[in-house]
Amino acid sequence: MDAFIPQLVYFEPKALEYPLGKQLYDQFKKMNLEIRMTSSHNQIRDLPGENEQQKYRIAKSTLVVGIRKTLKFDSSKPSAEYALPLATGCMGHCHYCYLQTTLGSKPYIRVYVNLDDIFDQMDKYMAERPGEITRFEASCTSDIVGIDHLTHVLKPTIEHIGQSEWGRLRFVTKFPFVDHLLDANHNLKTRFRFSINAPYVIQNFEMKTSSLDDRLEGAKKVLKSGYPLGFIVAPILIHENWEEGYKYMFQQAAEKLKGIEPAVPITFELIQHRFTKPAKRVIEQRYPNTKLEMNEEERKYKWGKYGIGKYIYKDEDANNLVEIIKQYIDEYFPEAKIEYFT
Repeated sequence: MDAFIPQLVYFEPKALEYPLGKQLYDQFKKMNLEIRMTSSHNQIRDLPGENEQQKYRIAKSTLVVGIRKTLKFDSSKPSAEYALPLATGCMGHCHYCYLQTTLGSKPYIRVYVNLDDIFDQMDKYMAERPGEITRFEASCTSDIVGIDHLTHVLKPTIEHIGQSEWGRLRFVTKFPFVDHLLDANHNLKTRFRFSINAPYVIQNFEMKTSSLDDRLEGAKKVLKSGYPLGFIVAPILIHENWEEGYKYMFQQAAEKLKGIEPAVPITFELIQHRFTKPAKRVIEQRYPNTKLEMNEEERKYKWGKYGIGKYIYKDEDANNLVEIIKQYIDEYFPEAKIEYFT
């Protein structure tokens, strides 16, 4: 698939006071994109569309260029100590995504141009943990790689972390558009991860994202460039012939990376499918024909730390699922490290 190009771009006026903001304005003007000004992203209320579904789809192809005002970083356990706020929102249409509810009625994509402020805050957090590794997760609220061919915020971030002693950067993507990042001075301190899944899941629930083969091609490029590489298998969905589907996924990954010696062990993060009641309502509203299984009677209810519980697989199903996935990892990636299953 082609790299993302927004249908509509908004600029907050203060963004134009920063070099990156001015650069992006000139770039999008040359691309003949429709550009509008807005005093704040919260004031965007005139997106086109005749109904909620149309407005939602147009919002997902709208980019807002602004500044990050809140510089207190959220926690990002178990992936990292802190969520790094480089962007918010995603152009993908993954039916199960938790951003369906966390971004609410404003699912447009936002990118922040005050990078020096963000880097200063990163340095402060690292200084608070002398002698300890501090990990920053740059894809908690976005697929940052999916827009970076336009915004180019990742390379300076990778190189900023690369110059630190104890900082580490992590992000995950469903897109292969990585060529502009291959020569970054990462110094082995950025782990480039790809979200992969069984063909059934990608074809039915991950619309507007790249194919498994394209993602693995991107993984091959970053591994050959010396980046630490990881894979997130998420959400792991029990579906008809799921064992064969996930085995095929691991076979393809092993074949694509065959013969490339990783600088450090490849990692795997395993996340079973889960949903909340609010998310289920939003998903069914936005994707009324979805095949996503969300039968509460067949799930186990798990209380969340913010008082909103989630439905996960029952223990027997979850244990069987992770046992088989781990067998595949042992078979196809025996030197890899499994970071967690949740």
